[in-house]
Amino acid sequence: MQACDAFRHRLLAWGLALVLLPHAALAQRRPAGPPANAPGANIVRDGQHDFDFEIGTWKTQLRRLVRPLAGSDEWVEYQGSSVVRKVWNGRANLVELSVDGAAGHIEALALRLYNPESRQWSLNFSSLPSGTMNPALSGEFRNGRGEFFSQETFRGRAILVRFVVSQISPDSCRFEQAFSEDGGKTWETNWIATDTRSKGPAETGR
Repeated sequence: MQACDAFRHRLLAWGLALVLLPHAALAQRRPAGPPANAPGANIVRDGQHDFDFEIGTWKTQLRRLVRPLAGSDEWVEYQGSSVVRKVWNGRANLVELSVDGAAGHIEALALRLYNPESRQWSLNFSSLPSGTMNPALSGEFRNGRGEFFSQETFRGRAILVRFVVSQISPDSCRFEQAFSEDGGKTWETNWIATDTRSKGPAETGR
């Protein structure tokens, strides 16, 4: 009888070991996060100032793909300026673009609005001939790079649009727009703008 009890105790110990071993191993592999009361553990990032770096006047060099999503590699170039101002006490900003090139003149406006609840931006674009805003692109900055997306109609087809802000420094930045007609599997870049600072925030008058 004692032998049977001892055997049952060993079986119970083995069973507990088999149950607890995977959890112990998982706990060893998983990096420990900060305690709930650690400094900064519950801080939510506020992106309201993500575009503050751009406030001012910039020299703009622009390249545009003439026929997007048509298998073409014909680009045209423009030069001009961009002026970026804070509006709504810094809760939004307004971009005025004016460039000229061999293919003509482009004048456009962008209104960027910050949503403190979602902590994302909406980018709203309009060109002078259209007089209306395109569908807004939504997104955010991560690790110094901004990515914004929307779904639009291009030549009667639904496409995805991606707008990227990158290579940000105090005196320069880069903007790219790309289209995808296969749900984001592949992207074709059709707009590349490189800005070099011309004037700082104090010289824009706002």
